[in-house]
Amino acid sequence: MQTISLDDLNVSTTKLIGKQWMLITAGTPEKFNCMTASWGGLGVLWGKPVAYIFVRPNRHTVGFINEQPSLTLSFMPESHRADVLFCGRNSGRDTDKMAHTNLTPVTTETGLVTYADAELVLECRKMFKTRLQEADFLDWSEVSPKWYAEDNPLHDLYICEITRALVP
Repeated sequence: MQTISLDDLNVSTTKLIGKQWMLITAGTPEKFNCMTASWGGLGVLWGKPVAYIFVRPNRHTVGFINEQPSLTLSFMPESHRADVLFCGRNSGRDTDKMAHTNLTPVTTETGLVTYADAELVLECRKMFKTRLQEADFLDWSEVSPKWYAEDNPLHDLYICEITRALVP
């Protein structure tokens, strides 16, 4: 994969994240986990290019995210939609996701894990984390019934500096 400037990205983030989805991958090449995400965004904060992602604290991937300073966001082509769906519907606690998908993990030059067939990879360094709180919502009734039932905890928000963008 080759490094490109973020200024050269000409993508719609609402399509990229909301429609194409991403695999959030954290850990080491020896032990990692990924999960599918369709919530988040890209922008600028604190003078840096950032990605912000939302992860429920009960997800298996959270432990991997919290243990390492960096993670990857990998955007897969439509030909890998079934793999992305599988990673979102199955927990790494119970399933070896790599054994049940056509994903080929690779290690980047900086030691992070991504996938050989990714169309775009963002290497990200964690800068900030907080847990969403019901009291902070301006219209909880609009959000809570659909997204936060009793067994679905509120998400953790991570803001990460995008340190490199990679394409095939």
